[in-house]
Amino acid sequence: MLLIAAAMGVSAAQAEELRFVTCPIYRDTDAGKKSGCWLADAHETGNRYDVSKAPSKPDWNHAVLVEGVVASRTTEDACGGVVLDPVRTSILPADCPRHMLEAEGFPGRKFVLPRRNVSPLSAARAPIPGPFAARTFRVFYDFDQSFLVYQYDDYLFDAAVAWLRAAKPRAIKVVGWAATDSVAISGMDFAEHADIAKERAEKIAESLARMGFDKSIISVEWHGGAKPVIDPDIDGLVEPSRRRVDIVATL
Repeated sequence: MLLIAAAMGVSAAQAEELRFVTCPIYRDTDAGKKSGCWLADAHETGNRYDVSKAPSKPDWNHAVLVEGVVASRTTEDACGGVVLDPVRTSILPADCPRHMLEAEGFPGRKFVLPRRNVSPLSAARAPIPGPFAARTFRVFYDFDQSFLVYQYDDYLFDAAVAWLRAAKPRAIKVVGWAATDSVAISGMDFAEHADIAKERAEKIAESLARMGFDKSIISVEWHGGAKPVIDPDIDGLVEPSRRRVDIVATL
């Protein structure tokens, strides 16, 4: 019998952030398109967690780093695991055997368009009102990766671009960060490569240039040993906030 964590009624900010490595499990439920469940077993505790709410999904061919907290509100057991929300999953290089379960009576969840979803270019946008002041935007990354997470980072980047176009800053500083300090997770040492911060910053700077911003106003720097930040766009998770790029606008 799976243990439903006592943190059920505790806010995400107060709950303990779980971090573990495992091979993901796919449950083939049928509540319509994209309704299958992603599960992750924490072998240290024997608990099974539902990680379906992660913005980037696991790859059942590879191990996954799970970072999340037990959902603060009691939710239906749609998939057969303790729901983590918020939760992030990062695909790791290690190989895993494919593991799929039948529905076994679990309904899954009907697909709902993510709240962070970029509107099509054809959709009218309300103008962003001033007055404007110096501001920092952030995008966040999966472990040791420099690509933008679909329907998450692309939304954050799009919002930053819309504001920057309206504010017309005189300078934009792009600062890449990496979590290069080693931490132990599931008996293994985890640290991002030092050069990943540079990759993140340079890709964002290039993306800004391609969106029409003058390269002469864009500066780039990068650092390891990132400290966590409090930002609503990371949904209260602490550790993933180290893996980021700051887009700093000066007016």
